[in-house]
This record gives sequence, C-alpha cells and structure tokens, in this order.
Amino acid sequence: MLVDDDGRALGTAPKTLVHGRETPLHLAFSSYVFDQEGRVLLTKRADHKITWPGVWTNSCCGHPLPEEPLDRAVVRRLSYELGLTAESVDLMLPTFAYRAVMANGIVEHELCPVYRVMVDSPVAPNPDEVGETCWMPWKEFAEGAQNGLLAISPWCREQVPLLTELGCDPLTWQPAAFSDLPPAARL
Repeated sequence: MLVDDDGRALGTAPKTLVHGRETPLHLAFSSYVFDQEGRVLLTKRADHKITWPGVWTNSCCGHPLPEEPLDRAVVRRLSYELGLTAESVDLMLPTFAYRAVMANGIVEHELCPVYRVMVDSPVAPNPDEVGETCWMPWKEFAEGAQNGLLAISPWCREQVPLLTELGCDPLTWQPAAFSDLPPAARL
C-alpha cells in the first residue's frame, strides 16, 4: 500500500516494483518477538533477500496485503517466516517511518509501525526468509545496538532507542492506541 507523508493511502503496487532506487513510501510493519523471560528473537535475513541480505535485524518485518489489518499481517508473517504462533500482538510505535539506502542504491522507504509480540513456542525458520535466529536478553541487545557493537539493519538501529524509551523491561511496555496509527493502517 503506497502512502503519502501523512500516512494516507494512495493506492497499491506490487512489492517487486517498490523496492528499487526510487522506492515510494509504503506501508509495512516491524515486530519484536519476546519470550516469557524477556529475551528478544533476532533474525538474520536470508542471503538472497533483495534488501539487506544476510543482515541481522529484529524478529520479523513485512507488508500487509490490501485490506489486511497490520496486526493480522504480523501474525501471518510470523507464522510463515518463523513458524511462530503469537500469544499477543501489541502496537508500540504507531508512526515509525524511515528511509535507508543500500550500498548498491536500493532504497527502503517505509511507514512502519512497530509491534511487540509474545510467543511460547519453538522457532522454525523458513530458509526462504531467514538465515539464522538468535534469542538475546533485551538489555544486552539494546545496549549493543545503541553502542554500535552489533551490526544490525538500519531500521532496527533507529527503532531500538525509541523502544528503550518505553522502559527497561519490554514485558511491561504500555501499548499505543490503535487510533494513533496512520490513517492507511487503521483497517
């Protein structure tokens, strides 16, 4: 779903046409999966991905289908990419947006609300999407990401400081209101 700078829908375009050198702003999501111990699930993007192949990042990112609510898109992609069943899906950063350019000129340009997901099931990565997974204590991950000690995706690097502002324990973060989502994401 293509969106304007105010988060209003402009129409749709195939995913293959919106990830290049002239990537238009489009709706996406990021999710951070946690277990009951407060560890975050990190994923290494598959080596054949168009954007940031082989790079460590947050648990799961993706795009909603036309007319698909974002929280359902999160559940769908977690199942497909990681074989996970979500116990809860909470909106944390409703208006996060970023633009990042790879060394080869490919651009990511997304309005990308961020979700916290709780799970209590084993990870079964889909090799078409994920190269590796790693559970890490949130505090250790957040410190490493913010101090530049961990090589992570550009969107993840921007999201972590915003998430740490919500508190030191990710299990106690207060979710944002659905009404805080950009208009195109309020299905």
